[in-house]
Amino acid sequence: MPASEPLEILFKHNHWATQQLLDACAALTNEQFHQHYDMGVGTLHDTIVHIIGAMRGWGDLLALREFRPRPEGTNYSIDDLRTMLDDATAELTSSAAAHPNDEILTRERGGKEYSFTRGAVLTHVTTHGMHHRAQCLNMLRQIDIENLPQSSVMEWTMIDD
Repeated sequence: MPASEPLEILFKHNHWATQQLLDACAALTNEQFHQHYDMGVGTLHDTIVHIIGAMRGWGDLLALREFRPRPEGTNYSIDDLRTMLDDATAELTSSAAAHPNDEILTRERGGKEYSFTRGAVLTHVTTHGMHHRAQCLNMLRQIDIENLPQSSVMEWTMIDD
């Protein structure tokens, strides 16, 4: 049976659903994986890189370390993306366990400073990929992929471990 703690569910589901998407994309041609669409950030590849890049960026804030360069703009293989996803998930999980969720973090973006609780950052980063994965499902539909990857929390919950 899957986890019952909400934050653990968010981490595990986010990882699983993104892995499901990577599995579906592994069967595509390079042209399909990089085909441009007028939604999201434009391609399946770039949308997945954005999902993982956001996890890494917020993970840097949560770990109180200097922000790493964003991964967008680089071409990654499916295997590279799997490794990046695994690493980002592990970093987020570790940071969540090491600090209280009510701690306030400050981040500068676009010349303006923003403050967030760790809990808000963790909730955002684990749900952020959801709408981007939905965009990816739409992209996959447009290239006539019939067996779309599972992605919902309920689908994940019903998996027999």
